[in-house]
Parts: sequence; C-alpha cells; structure tokens
Amino acid sequence: MSAPIGAVRVLTPTGMLGAGFTQSSVDRGLELGADVIAVDGGSTDSGPHYLGSGTAKTTAAAVARDLRILLRAAARAHIPLIVGSCGTSGTDSGVAWVAGIVEDVLCEEKLDLSVATIFSGQRADFVKARLRERAVHPLAPSAALDETTVDSCTHVVGMMGHEPIEEALRAGADVVLAGRATDTALAAAVPLMRGMPAGPAWHAAKIVECGGQCTTNPRAGGVLATIDHTGFTIEPLDPDAACTPISVAAHMLYETVNPFRMREPAGELDVTEATYTALDERRVRVEGSLFHPADQHTVKLEGARITGYETMSFTAIRDEHILANIEEWTDLFVKVFTARVEQTLGLDSADYSFDLRRYGYDAVLGSLEPATRPPREIAVMLLVRAATQELATAVAKVANPLMLHLPTPDMAYLPSLAFATSPAETERGPVYEFVLNHVVDTRTPTEMFRIEHRKAVVHD
Repeated sequence: MSAPIGAVRVLTPTGMLGAGFTQSSVDRGLELGADVIAVDGGSTDSGPHYLGSGTAKTTAAAVARDLRILLRAAARAHIPLIVGSCGTSGTDSGVAWVAGIVEDVLCEEKLDLSVATIFSGQRADFVKARLRERAVHPLAPSAALDETTVDSCTHVVGMMGHEPIEEALRAGADVVLAGRATDTALAAAVPLMRGMPAGPAWHAAKIVECGGQCTTNPRAGGVLATIDHTGFTIEPLDPDAACTPISVAAHMLYETVNPFRMREPAGELDVTEATYTALDERRVRVEGSLFHPADQHTVKLEGARITGYETMSFTAIRDEHILANIEEWTDLFVKVFTARVEQTLGLDSADYSFDLRRYGYDAVLGSLEPATRPPREIAVMLLVRAATQELATAVAKVANPLMLHLPTPDMAYLPSLAFATSPAETERGPVYEFVLNHVVDTRTPTEMFRIEHRKAVVHD
C-alpha cells in the first residue's frame, strides 16, 4: 500500500532511538503506507557530558534492538530510514558508533541497504575563520564568541537542517545516519524533497519529533503523519492511543521559545493561523501552517568544554531532630566544612567549589518548595568540583566525618547518618559545560557537513 499521489507519509516510531517501541506499531505504520521512517538519535536534554565526552547516553544493545526492527522494515517496504543526532550529541564518533551497529545488523540480517553517514563535527580553525569574517553570531542570552572559547571545546558540532539529508537521499542512500540535526529536519526531509509545501512539512515534523508525545498516551509508541499540499493528518500507531486537537496543538509548546513560531536553519515555521480539526476519535487534520524562508541560512553551533573534575558523596539523614532543623544543620555543615578544608588542605573558595543538595526537602524546587513540614528522611548529596580529580576527592573526604556524625549545636549526642556507598566518595571524572550557543552564516546549506556513502553489500 503506497501513499496517494500528492502526499508523503512519515513514520516516527519513538522520540529517541534506543528508547524502545513495539514491532506491531512499526508494522501498522507500514500498512498505512509509510514513505519514510525518521527517528531522532539524540538530544542536549541530558546535559553537556555527552557532547563533551563524545559518548552516548543509550546502551548499544538498546540501539541495536531498535535498529534491527527499523532496518528490516525499511528493507521490506523499500523506504528510506533516517536517524539524526547519532550517538546522543551528533559527534563524529557518535555517527561512527551508530554506523558500526547498523553494519553489524545489516550483515546479520543479510540486508542489502546502502548507508550514508553525515558528519557534523566542526574544526576549531573553521569556526575561528568564520568568526574573523564576522559570520558567527550569539543567540540570546549568550555573549559574543571569542577564539579562546572555541579552542577550549572538546567537541563542536553544527546542527544541520534537511538539506544534507536530502542530498544523501538523492545520491541513493537507503539509510541516512546524520550527525547533529534539528529534530524536525529528519521528518521534513522527504516531504520537502518530494515537493510538499514547507509549512505543512515543517509543522508535521515538529509534531511527530517525539513520537507518541503528541497523543493521549505518550508511552504508547509512534505516530504517522501524512503531509499533502494543503496540510497534514496525524494519527497514532497504537490502537489504544488517540490524537486530539489539544494533544497535537500542545506539542508546539514543547521546547520552543514561541508557541507559534519556530526557527529552522532555512527559515521560520509560522503556525499562527493553523487550525486543528478532529477527523474522528483518533486522527487530527492540521491546515494553515506557513514557512517563511530566511534571508540568511544559518547553522547553530553547539560546543562543550571541561570545567573541572567532580567527586560526589551521598548520605541519608533519618534523625528527627536534625530533620526538624535541617536548614540550621546545613548552615553549620557549610561553615565547618569550609573551615576544615582551609585548615587541612590550605584551600580557599577560589580553589574549589561545592554544592549541597537536600533530596526529599528542596533539592528540586529550592526556594520555591511549598512544603513546610519536616520530611521523614533526606538524602544529602555533596558535589565537589576542582581543577583535578585528586583535589576534588581530597576536599570531599574532608566532609566525610561531617556527613556521618555532624550534630546540630543543641544536640548532646553524635547522630549516625547513613552513607549510600562504601567508599563514600565517588569520582565522577571530568565535568563539562555548554559554551557555544551561536549561529554561523552559511554560504551553502551543506558546506559544514561531510557525507560519506557506503555501498550495499550483497550477501550470499
């Protein structure tokens, strides 16, 4: 069953490769005539560690499981499979990691699919050259970029739009494994390549980017979007889930500065006049979406650098008296701890930093926490950061006796608190921070990306 003339159907099985989905939901998408399978492989949601270290947050077994289902489906239906932001952050090593898994699966399953890898890693000398040409601009609230910051990054990636993906598909790729990409570019590439209008294509891509999150049951799995020349229709792949006008429209609130407008490298999606209509109990029709091409195509830069090394210590408090006076205990801890670090290690506040988080009390909301009653128990996490791992651990060890027995000033006994681990200190290694939130004015939409094609292998 193929899509009707003048329409393109996009199957998105899940919000992130490795998160899992059912075989039946993918089968359902193929039965409905999917023209392409598009799935995101990463995000910055989990912080800068994955970009900084060039490692993935997902386990290889989970990624391989999902890819096996999707590669079989793509081969059976003779449709392309597109994966973006490979390896969580889209680094070149992340693309290579996913490509290795794909190669293993293709070999095991005897699937003859050609693979294109798109690398989005950026060299420091390229970024600095564009910086000198005044072609790099900060995004609010970031400050202007300097060359020192660029040199400090362990990895820098450019966030591609649909253009490199389309180029790979036009060159004959059955599978496209892209580095860092906008979530929407993955789903928009084939509809745009096949002549669908940009407004519906980008809007549909935004709605399906997280799979079932635009349905009444976000855990249920994937969705299918049918894009045509006047709008798009979206439906869930799980028979027990539904799309409603509210569930679909609400996804424009997700990760956007403005719920009516969203910037892409090539321009801006505008859903100000979009209408959302229920076709039945499960499907929603959307019309009126527009796309305004940008005068200047841009690519967003993301970069992370090491800011120090971290050691963590974790203890639990069950003492009712301390819990009733937890803020007093915390103030005392900070006072005694900093004094002892200076006495024993000769360090002042410029040599290290630390954070004390009270889980079960206010670690999540901080001063906004509305609860006032003493909790039954609290987990106190100490995070110490310093220029070296050895120094961070030495500072954390100074806190060890305090996190085990520190009483409030009015207590006549030493309480016994409970460390979560032995040893109490856990070395977390290098700690990273995001330092690039800038865009580059491009000469062409694909100039910052490198495409490599691997020919399909014929199996006996």
